[in-house]
Amino acid sequence: MVFTLHRYLFKELFRVFALAALALTLILSLGIILRPVQEFGVGPRQVIHLMGYFLPITLTFVLPMAALFAGALVYGRFAGDNELDACRASGISLLTMVYPGLALAIIVAVANLLLSFHVMPIFVHLAENSLKNNAKQILFRNIQRNRFYELPSSRTGSQYLIYADQADLQHDSLYGVISIELKDYGIGTITTSEGAKVNFRSRGIFDEVQITAWKAHQMSGVDEGGAESLTITKEFGSLLGDNIKFKKIDEMKRIQADLMQFKPIAILAYDTFAQLTTELLARDINTRIANSTNNFYNLLGSTKSVRFTAGQCNAKDEEKVELSDNVKIIEYDTDSKRVLRTLRCERASLHIEGDKLAPTLTMDIYNARVEGSGAIRGRDIIRGLLPPQAVEAIANQFRTENGESLQAEMLATPLSGMKPSLELSLLQNALRRTIQKTFVQIKAETHSRLVFGIGCVSMIMIGIGLGIIKKGGHLLSAFGASCLPAAVLIVCIMSGKHITANLGSQNVSGIALMWGGLAFLSLLAVVIYGWLLKN
Repeated sequence: MVFTLHRYLFKELFRVFALAALALTLILSLGIILRPVQEFGVGPRQVIHLMGYFLPITLTFVLPMAALFAGALVYGRFAGDNELDACRASGISLLTMVYPGLALAIIVAVANLLLSFHVMPIFVHLAENSLKNNAKQILFRNIQRNRFYELPSSRTGSQYLIYADQADLQHDSLYGVISIELKDYGIGTITTSEGAKVNFRSRGIFDEVQITAWKAHQMSGVDEGGAESLTITKEFGSLLGDNIKFKKIDEMKRIQADLMQFKPIAILAYDTFAQLTTELLARDINTRIANSTNNFYNLLGSTKSVRFTAGQCNAKDEEKVELSDNVKIIEYDTDSKRVLRTLRCERASLHIEGDKLAPTLTMDIYNARVEGSGAIRGRDIIRGLLPPQAVEAIANQFRTENGESLQAEMLATPLSGMKPSLELSLLQNALRRTIQKTFVQIKAETHSRLVFGIGCVSMIMIGIGLGIIKKGGHLLSAFGASCLPAAVLIVCIMSGKHITANLGSQNVSGIALMWGGLAFLSLLAVVIYGWLLKN
């Protein structure tokens, strides 16, 4: 008889639970995909795929609420129809009749923990990959619709806007192109061109968009120049946001063991390393040529190398070394040592290109005069130069032993014996804050998922108890009343995460608040069932 009763109750619970979960999932799924649709302009077919990818996120919140609704509704009706009294008169205890609801609560709690710790992060990554695989279509669709597109950027200091009169997706081409780099202090570099070819490529943890413009003209606050062909490579940041809350538990452990596994930290670390390399190069150049204009500095390249001297050498932001005041540059063949040409100018610069872990140097020469001919050239570019061994020796201590990555925590520490520039100090401070914030977020996220998952049991059991207590009234009033303790738990979790994320406070207080909310819910459930057993 008891088994038949349990099966009857569980069947009713599951039926109401399934219908409520289906309705809530459809409503919330439409709300979640609105942002990708509005911001990225995804197509109808991709919308359907995204709804499937975002389903685990929706179920994380839907399953507890659907089970809470089912418990309050089914047990409220069960008590309101006097079936509960009939069972108790037959000698079946109240706690025995609550077993089906407890079973549903445990199933939902386990499902919630699996979803939040394992399934949801996997599907978020699938959604991210789906969007990035269609990044080209997203870019062209937005330009066709709005005439511009803002590249998602992982760096907080700048963003990139691409304007175009016409977009040809079939040939990956844009026509009438204007590319604008926006920074905190205003507009950085503006590039205009008659047309451009767009390509997307993946480089490890980074994704890049490469724009090859023809008949291009580039200008900034300090210089301008033109070229028949100009290639602009920009990082294509995360479309959905690279966040700890979308990481699996094993990914969090890997991040704690190797900070470079977390993309926001890796990006800052590479930028810091590139700026540090630039300043080390500027210091090395100054050491050799600052006091003597006849003392040349040598940079080797794979095919062409240069020797140069200058009156002044300064490290600038954007990973650039500025040479000025009577600059003399001798370009020669690396193998034969034969001098190819000698240039004189008032200004030149060295900047980092390519992989920031193993960069090459590019020299920009402005308004140079060629010795022997007297011809003045508007702009010359010498690529493929290698950083000197003195700079590499210092930079190597920030690389890992295999040289394939960086030691982020070491980069966040100022280099002894070197006065960093404002740009390098800002990057190191940002890297240090990001590292601290990441460790705190991992701790807060782990505890919040555990608290919410375990709290599902208490929430659903409170809903069942209140459904029995409110048997004489409207059944939805029991669901509404049981939502209040659930809201208390959610508030405690959100407040605890906020307190924990505050780097100036004690992390223990935020964690204690989360588990305190769970303890309150558990105590409330004990009080409710204690009252029911007595009455």
